[in-house]
Amino acid sequence: MVSETSLRETEAEGVRAHCHVNTNEGGDRFVGIKAGPEGGMAFFPIGYGLPETEDELRADIRNLIQVLSELTTREERVLAGRGSSAARQAEFPVNAYRTVIETYLAAGGAYYVEREPVYRTAVSGNIHWPRTVRRQRPLVQQKGGVSSFVYTEFSVRASEPDEAKLITRIHRFCVYEAFRRLGWLYVSHMPEPPGPHPDVKTSLAVLNGKLAATNDDRKRTLFQAMRDMLLSLDEEHPEMEVSFGTENFERVWEKLVNRAFGVRDKSRYFPQARWYLKYNKNGERRPLLPDTVMVWDGKTYVLDAKCYRYGCTGNPDHLPGSSSIHKQITYGEYIERACGVDPDTLFNAFIMPYNCARNPFGLKGEMEVIGEAVGDWRENRKYYERIQGILVDTRHLMRHYAGNTEEEKQKLADCIETGLAAGPARGSASGE
Repeated sequence: MVSETSLRETEAEGVRAHCHVNTNEGGDRFVGIKAGPEGGMAFFPIGYGLPETEDELRADIRNLIQVLSELTTREERVLAGRGSSAARQAEFPVNAYRTVIETYLAAGGAYYVEREPVYRTAVSGNIHWPRTVRRQRPLVQQKGGVSSFVYTEFSVRASEPDEAKLITRIHRFCVYEAFRRLGWLYVSHMPEPPGPHPDVKTSLAVLNGKLAATNDDRKRTLFQAMRDMLLSLDEEHPEMEVSFGTENFERVWEKLVNRAFGVRDKSRYFPQARWYLKYNKNGERRPLLPDTVMVWDGKTYVLDAKCYRYGCTGNPDHLPGSSSIHKQITYGEYIERACGVDPDTLFNAFIMPYNCARNPFGLKGEMEVIGEAVGDWRENRKYYERIQGILVDTRHLMRHYAGNTEEEKQKLADCIETGLAAGPARGSASGE
């Protein structure tokens, strides 16, 4: 067991040294956690503003893990171009590592120890009657011609820790391995080396037995986390870096926007197209799929989540291009005609990431409008023909995408309509 002092966090090497914010340039696109035997790094998405304090930063890393756990699939977490090791890296059970560490810290740095039953002779306590009958000598009393036995001493059940058991040695190993790769997220110290411990195959057999034999939820959670850890270990390459995350954060950005602002059933807003084929019986539909449709206060907002760099670079080349602009206008036309939505209550917007504390424009709001995109071939008299460019602070969206989002929807609606109130765009749309 480590001392209370050694568990106390120091500021010698802050968590900030383990954090990186992506630029989305070149190969700088991975979002998630990479962990090696000597520590690891947390990679945040473009536009993320790291908080000031260590406690906030740790909370943000945990939130990053939660977002990726909830909004990515296993296939999306496979790192492209890594050969046979990609699947292994994608299986890094980061939440299992966290459970092992957090359980250990919550116990004050104590390892899991089973308590073996022991018995002693006493006049009171938790009496074990079968053992008492076998081991203790009763007094014989006679009353009314009837004999009875009276025990003055009993075999009393107690328990003592058995630290030599396999399960304790397995736990010591799992704790050490978890701290090697993810301990930097919690404290600056390392626990003591684990000492002799069973191999992975034996350890898994022990844990499977424990899982089958206990109904204690806390124990089951710990045993399952230890099991998941061991299943992920590569005994042939114990020093291999492992990863949990994605190189395609664009899909996560779309899901964040949809969770925060979208209606659940957006299928009725999908424009349909059809092939009429000479050699097949039925035409084949290819619907356009808008990222998000927000219905708020009797109005409809078609949102296209674009994880583009403009909010961080200020470069117009990093804005959505003509094909995206055309598609958004098509959505608007379809919703007006097929769904019967009044064009005066129908709006269009691109949602892009940025850092409200550091950006080329000097903006400070969690949501800001930076202009609008229009098609030169149109009159652009309808609101949905003027697609608003909205920057949303990345950290803010990742912290507010779930739960009660009514306030967020109102802020976005106000931002879009403020942009439209500024008057129609002049000149051609920027972007490719």
